[in-house]
Amino acid sequence: MTPQEVAQQFVTAINAHDVEYLATLMTSDHRFIDSLGAVVEGRDSMRDGWKFYFTMVTDYHLEINHCFSAEAANDETMLVGVASGSYWSDRLKRPNSGWSTPVALRAVVRDGQIAEWQVYADNEPIRQQMRAV
Repeated sequence: MTPQEVAQQFVTAINAHDVEYLATLMTSDHRFIDSLGAVVEGRDSMRDGWKFYFTMVTDYHLEINHCFSAEAANDETMLVGVASGSYWSDRLKRPNSGWSTPVALRAVVRDGQIAEWQVYADNEPIRQQMRAV
């Protein structure tokens, strides 16, 4: 698979909330960088991170509108689109907690797996929902 195809498979796994499939697509030394610059390292740590996130945002979804790679960086792919979801707490959807925000995602692919996944998004809408609880 091309790096773009691997990145798109990662998005498919995210949208399916399939944590085990996500784990198979991550390198063992996978790095996740969130929109605030916080880094989580390791497949196992990210498996737990995705499980937690999908309980907090049970309807999280990425809609990708553009996917491209620069010729000089054939292992790096950029995806651009919209992230959306709603905030859940104690297994209850919080009232008026739906949000949607533009998102850019950077994927570094190594040997057919995601070595690095970086999110560029304004996550303030969900942070507001979390503070309101």
